[in-house]
Amino acid sequence: MEAVATAGGSEVREAEPAGVAGPGFDVEGAMAGLSAAIREHTEAGDRRRAALACAQLGSVIADFVGNQAAARAWFLRASRLVEDEPPCVEQGWVAVAAVGCDVDDPVVLLDRAELALDRARRFGDVNLETKALADAGLAHVQAGRVDHGMALLDEAMALACGPADDNEAAGKSVCSFLTACYYAADFDRASSWADDLRRQGLIGTANPGQMFLASHCEAVQATLLCELGRWGEAEAVLTRSIAEIEGRLRMPSWHPAIALAELRVRQGRLADAEMLLLGKESHFQALLPAARLHLARGDYELARATAARGLRAIAGDRLRAAQLLAVLVDVELGAGDVAAAAAACDDSATRAAGLDVPGLHARIAAVRARVLAARGDRPAAVATVERALDALPDHGAPVLRAALLVDLVRLHDAIGNRAAAQVEAARAAATLAGLDVVLPAADAELLERYGAAPRGAPPRRTVDLAPDDRGWVVSCGDVRARVPDTKGVRYLVELLRSPGVERHALDLVDRVEGVAADGSVDRRRLGDAGEVADARARESYRRRIEALRAEIDDALAMGADDRAVTLEGELEQLVGRLAGAFGLGGRSRRAASASERARLNVTRALRAAASRLAEAVPEAGTTLDTRLRTGLYCAYEPDDADEVRWVVHC
Repeated sequence: MEAVATAGGSEVREAEPAGVAGPGFDVEGAMAGLSAAIREHTEAGDRRRAALACAQLGSVIADFVGNQAAARAWFLRASRLVEDEPPCVEQGWVAVAAVGCDVDDPVVLLDRAELALDRARRFGDVNLETKALADAGLAHVQAGRVDHGMALLDEAMALACGPADDNEAAGKSVCSFLTACYYAADFDRASSWADDLRRQGLIGTANPGQMFLASHCEAVQATLLCELGRWGEAEAVLTRSIAEIEGRLRMPSWHPAIALAELRVRQGRLADAEMLLLGKESHFQALLPAARLHLARGDYELARATAARGLRAIAGDRLRAAQLLAVLVDVELGAGDVAAAAAACDDSATRAAGLDVPGLHARIAAVRARVLAARGDRPAAVATVERALDALPDHGAPVLRAALLVDLVRLHDAIGNRAAAQVEAARAAATLAGLDVVLPAADAELLERYGAAPRGAPPRRTVDLAPDDRGWVVSCGDVRARVPDTKGVRYLVELLRSPGVERHALDLVDRVEGVAADGSVDRRRLGDAGEVADARARESYRRRIEALRAEIDDALAMGADDRAVTLEGELEQLVGRLAGAFGLGGRSRRAASASERARLNVTRALRAAASRLAEAVPEAGTTLDTRLRTGLYCAYEPDDADEVRWVVHC
């Protein structure tokens, strides 16, 4: 990184270690070089240069290692080194060293940005001014001052596309801009700057020197594409970005992996989402998909804890708080606590009051309608959703519009107003026709019942599997047959009831045969030949990881940096163990003989059950066999393009 300005005759930016963000980037070497620079400048009494080196080390640790506790400690040290110095441009660069999107509290982000903006204008540093304007704009948007924030961001983008010549600072500024556009659902503004930013090489570039920042921006771009219903395009952007980061930089992907996890949750691919999120829970961006993942699995306790941690972290961030509170509403409804759901909904509405963000208000209306329906007031719920739809712009939020229309169909269906449900189902199908999205199975079934499958969707048939007193009845159209009640069919039912959810073989055995009673021999302990993380162990790991994240946040808030770093070490060990349960990173999944026996028996039973069902309904059985994954970890993983959908009624 070249020196970009002078203050008192000295260069302000520390020379960047060779190879940063380049091919074969040596993280350890960069950290060692920066550590040596910190010692050298400290011994020489040059606090300003030492502060810049500390800030750069914090950036390397945050961006390439992912240890947010250690990164914040270095950022704090950098600030302390220059806080008693006379006004200097170094104070500005230290203040905005972090990527703006990674600063949780908009009040903190704005304070730092305003300090940096003052120093930038005092010393004529246009690159620092660009970064400060972008971070200040993002902070204002997050706090609900959308128009003012967007005006600052437009100014920052004009500088980034003009006189600013520090690509790293400009790249981080673009990340703040795109993030603000996403939170405010201002897709038109993002599109209006896209061509200029692309010409400057600030988005869509594969330049290794800017690859990490490009991946960050691409993650936000992909999230915007998801909201526009272009999921296939978003997935392509993210998978390419992840491959470039992990293949060329030899480091884990962060922001693209988190964005892909969010998409996987929406696609119903929950096991994939968890693997992508492992070890990234310290990033605020990971909290929302993590909470939604736990909600999708029905783990309300963990979803509640994750949402609560996010709400503590973001403080005055009104836009992100509303999204977390919306998840919390569904968590409390799922747990059966309608009063708590109503309180979370009221909190969300209070925080969003006065904000000119139609999409945000529509999301709040959607969860309020669910609360009203849970209270038994479905007519009021219908009116709430209808007002939200009327308030949405005609363009710019198609996925949200489709979701609201499906909610309306469901409400009319529950009331018994089939004519109204059919009208809204047709509107939903028309909206979905132009989108590349995966519709949840329950929503697709609802629309199909009203003859409103999305246009262009493949013809789909439903295969129903239901128990009776003599076994299980499988029916598809005019075909109806009975299969015996075997363990294999019961295992299969557990998988079919939770598409995309991975089950350990022992977990399936426990669900079908019951857990060993207290005092009896637990089959998991028989012939233990190594480590195995069954469903219960993995649940325990998830809960301890979430608890540690909360403890780390508390330690950082109290300034106990050493304790936070110690807790990060324990956290890394737990994440490694949970990753080992998935067999990630080349780690082996050693199974005890009991687990191995369960794997063999469950696999054999599942395949036998699938064969019986294939005999009963041959064409549907082929789809089932294709989508059934067996082994130590089993799952039913349907594809949205499948012509047949299996539905269990029990």
